[in-house]
Amino acid sequence: MGIDEIIQEINKLSILEIVELKDKLQEEWGVEAALPVAVAAMPAGEGGAAAEEEKALFTVKISEIGEDKIQVIKAVRELTTLGLKEAKELVESAPDAVVAEDVNKEDADSIKEKLEATGATVVLE
Repeated sequence: MGIDEIIQEINKLSILEIVELKDKLQEEWGVEAALPVAVAAMPAGEGGAAAEEEKALFTVKISEIGEDKIQVIKAVRELTTLGLKEAKELVESAPDAVVAEDVNKEDADSIKEKLEATGATVVLE
């Protein structure tokens, strides 16, 4: 199997499956996939305070289900590999319902947008 074929197969995975793949590769090879973090240096006149790191990975949580729980459950199933029962239990665990962990800003915003389209209230942490 060539690199292009592997990429095509990875493109078919859900976000959570990609995160799981990343974790398994890290475990298998004993490495850590780290994203470069933008660091802004403080001016020297500010007491030498440490530079702040921009947050690179987010956790997506449902804080409120909204009026259409069924649509929220369908969206969670679409975004994850969960079955109906597991997705229902996850949605009903709001406000502590973690849909995705350690996802980049772009993916977190995409998940948030899809869930908010169903009427759910979503927070990124």
